[in-house]
Amino acid sequence: MSRVIWKPGTFLYPLPVVMVSCGTMEKSNIITVAWTGIINTQKPMCYISVRKERYSHDIIQNTKEFVINLTSQDLVYATDWCGVKTGAKVDKFKEMKLTKEKARHVKCPLIKESPVAIECKVKEIRSLGTHDMFIAEIVSIDADEKYIDKTGAFDITKCNLIAYSNGKYFVLGKQVGKFGYSVQKKKIVPKQKRNTKNATNKKIEESQNNKIKQKSKVATKVEASLKNKDNIRNRKNKKTKTN
Repeated sequence: MSRVIWKPGTFLYPLPVVMVSCGTMEKSNIITVAWTGIINTQKPMCYISVRKERYSHDIIQNTKEFVINLTSQDLVYATDWCGVKTGAKVDKFKEMKLTKEKARHVKCPLIKESPVAIECKVKEIRSLGTHDMFIAEIVSIDADEKYIDKTGAFDITKCNLIAYSNGKYFVLGKQVGKFGYSVQKKKIVPKQKRNTKNATNKKIEESQNNKIKQKSKVATKVEASLKNKDNIRNRKNKKTKTN
């Protein structure tokens, strides 16, 4: 198989595309970020990478707080708009008609329209060149209750989350597996249940076969009746010709 070779670049897709809110309830901003992810379990840690010249960079650097707001299909326009406009000139919450919601552990607002908001406190800032990586501890996860099912679990399939890939936005598609399914042991059905199932299937099969046989008998009788009628008609025709 042949491959095309390109120079090193940022070609790692798909990526989560999120709206990061920062600042305070009174003076806040939103920056769209695709370079984000989880980096640790205990304590739960994540990161965002932000260009140094972005308006939100200094806000996050000074406050040491931000909120990652997951984005959905309904938010795709606002997500893109907040990524190309600067908060130095426009109020993104106002322009995109987004609602500020008070967080529990940080001063910056959540975006109410987002299905999930992740409150973060910066623990370390690493300068990497074009971007600074803000490494943060996740201090709270705020989920919209309309996505919580009867068991109390978060049903992510109802969110229509979007992802970013090579300059385009995509809605996440259908589920094709789950974690660990490749090594999951198949359920062993007890022998009694297997026998019951087999017996049920056998009865269904016998019933279907009986129906087919009955239909075949009816068809045979109809065919015989038609032949008799044809024979009678032929005999009458012969007598008529003889006379």
